[in-house]
Amino acid sequence: MAEPATVSRNVTLDSRDEAVLLFGPRDANLRLVRDTLGVRLVARGDTIQIDGSEEAVAQTERVFAQLRSVLRNQNKITPEDVRTILEVVRAGSERGAASGLAILDGGRYLRPRTDGQGRYVQAMRENDLTICVGPAGTGKTFLAVAMAVTLLRQGAVKRLVLARPAVEAGEKLGFLPGDIAAKVNPYLRPLFDSLNDMMEPETVRRYLDNDVIEILPLAFMRGRTLNNAVIILDEAQNATIPQMKMFLTRMGFGSKVIVTGDITQNDLPKTVKSGLIDAIQRLKNIDRLAIVHLGEGDIVRHPLVQQIVLAYEDDPLRKKA
Repeated sequence: MAEPATVSRNVTLDSRDEAVLLFGPRDANLRLVRDTLGVRLVARGDTIQIDGSEEAVAQTERVFAQLRSVLRNQNKITPEDVRTILEVVRAGSERGAASGLAILDGGRYLRPRTDGQGRYVQAMRENDLTICVGPAGTGKTFLAVAMAVTLLRQGAVKRLVLARPAVEAGEKLGFLPGDIAAKVNPYLRPLFDSLNDMMEPETVRRYLDNDVIEILPLAFMRGRTLNNAVIILDEAQNATIPQMKMFLTRMGFGSKVIVTGDITQNDLPKTVKSGLIDAIQRLKNIDRLAIVHLGEGDIVRHPLVQQIVLAYEDDPLRKKA
C-alpha cells in the first residue's frame, strides 16, 4: 500500500511577538502539535512550515487558526488550551457520541459544527462555570440549552433554570400589553424556542408546570440558591455588574452555570458598564471556569449572517465611537 503523499504549507503570523507567544516556552506548543498530529514543523521568524499528509496538514492549519484566535482574545496560550484545541480538531467531522449532545428525539446527536463550537461544548462539560462570548448565529444559546437538556436527561442534574435580563432594545416594556408576565415573555421567547427544538412542546410544558424547567427574568433570581441544576444566563451583555454578581452567586452544590452574550450588542445605557465585560476581566484566572470566544467563522445560520456581522464590525461610525 502506497504511503500518503506529503504536502507542504506555510502559516504566516502577524509578528515575531505573536510567534513567541504561539510557540510557547522553548517551543513546547509546537512540539505538542507536532507529536499529536504527526507532522513536521519548521519555524522561521514569523512563518511556520507544515509538512505531512494532506489530512494532518489541514488539521494542523485548523489548530493554529484556533490557537491564534485564543491568543487574540486572551493574550496568552496555556498548555491546556493547546490540548483542548488538538482534541477538538482531531475529532473534527467524525465527532461521535462522546462529543455530541444526545438531546434530540430518537436518540440523535446534536454535534458541534465548528472547531470553536467544539471547544465551547468541551468547556461546558469540564467546568462548573463557562462564559461564552460571540456574535449572533454562533450557537451560544442553542448549545448551552442543548448541554442543559443533555445533563437533565442523563440525570446529572434535576432542573434547568434559564434567565435573561429584561432590557429594552428600542421599545419600552411599558408599551407592551398585559401584565408583567406578558411584558417579559418576548424577552424569554428565544429560550422557549431553543427548548422546543429539542423536546416535544408537551414535554416542555410538563417540565415548566412541575418546575423542572424554569425560565425567568434575571431580576427574579435574587435571594435564591440553586443546587443540582444547570443555570443559564442568556444575553448577559445586558446585565449590570451587580446583577452579574447576584446571578453567579446563585450556584449551589452539583450545579453548572453557563453565561452567554455578545459584547457588541449592549443595550445598557452608555454610562453603565456591562457585567459580562466586567466578569471576563475579573474572573479570567479562576480555576474550573472557562471563557470561550466564538467568532465569525463559527456562525452557522444563513450564510448572509456572517457577511452582515462583518459589515457591521467594519462600520466606520462604530470605530469612531
